[in-house]
Amino acid sequence: MNKVFKVGLIGCGHISETYFRAQEYFNNIRIVKCADINMETAKKCAIHYNIEAVTVEELFKDKEIEIILNLTIPGAHFEVSKMALENGKHSYAEKPMAVNFEDGKKLVELAKEKNLYIGNAPDTFLGGGIQKTRELIDNGVIGDIKLGNAIFAFPGVQSYHPNPEPWFAENEGGPVIDMGPYYLTALVNLIGPAKQVQGRCTKVFEEREIGIGPKKGQRFKVETPTTYLATIQFENDCIIQITLSFDVVAHQRNHIELYGNKGSIIVPDPNMFGGSAFVSVTAGGNWGEHKTDMMPLGKINIKSQSSRANESPTNANYRGAGLSEMAHAIEHNLEHRCNGELSLHVLDIIDSTMRASQTGIPQEIKTTCKKPKPFTLEEIKKIMN
Repeated sequence: MNKVFKVGLIGCGHISETYFRAQEYFNNIRIVKCADINMETAKKCAIHYNIEAVTVEELFKDKEIEIILNLTIPGAHFEVSKMALENGKHSYAEKPMAVNFEDGKKLVELAKEKNLYIGNAPDTFLGGGIQKTRELIDNGVIGDIKLGNAIFAFPGVQSYHPNPEPWFAENEGGPVIDMGPYYLTALVNLIGPAKQVQGRCTKVFEEREIGIGPKKGQRFKVETPTTYLATIQFENDCIIQITLSFDVVAHQRNHIELYGNKGSIIVPDPNMFGGSAFVSVTAGGNWGEHKTDMMPLGKINIKSQSSRANESPTNANYRGAGLSEMAHAIEHNLEHRCNGELSLHVLDIIDSTMRASQTGIPQEIKTTCKKPKPFTLEEIKKIMN
């Protein structure tokens, strides 16, 4: 029987519902208190989920709380995680761990100093889709990978999020900070750490219009580039071209394709947990499907549309797996997969990609990390209900 860790949630906004649902799937985490900079928002959350609402300061000081779940806006991630660690609590945050590399580095150093765990989303690479892809790659099905491409491109969050301004703000906005963590974490998990990046960026629209909520119809200024085109070279000399954009109405490209000297693989959506991997080892392009819908973290669990735009029917969404896996690692003194070293390396790639694209000067990646170990069926079964 696993220990059940008492979790205090800070940031009761759009994503919190997904983490509350994680308690249905994982047996070692329980959100018992919540806080928000807006106390009324915290109270509504507490009533809905039958827990206690407290102030942010009270949650940091609460001796009952063992892990702080940081679901604040990206610009607040650093300060909230820092306060959690300084108050002797393990920290798990939504992506990215911070909006700039130096702050992320401080968090990793503080966690080591305090002998505490720091974890960060995305945890989608723990899901069936990326794990099945990793298995196929590790088994040498497509051979040595030296090339690939990746794309995330859609019109932006303003159509479905009631407060979209942070996604377009100067210091915390843009698609690299928002969606880069999913794609870059998946690539590091599949290929290994990166060493250099170059790129270009642009901004298509000067203003956006809010499409939902009390501010519907209001327009706001776009302060950051909204499309990035980058080339990343990894330590194994694999070269990946990646597009990250808030300016594309529709496209028909695959999320990630990797090309080895024996064949090619289509990687499922790194923003989700399930999906099939497709492999071709013939020049004619006959693609064999490798399904994940029978895997514990690949089974479809979203049966109807929720308020989350990424939760349309037929999706597998087990966000919270990384929090649960970290809790298990804390109990058994293990290294967790969504760890600070990995998150800092991904943040380094993010920071370097944005700098390279905005300046036109190639950037060397300053950090490295270990590829996370495959998430085995035996390990998954230990933390799932």
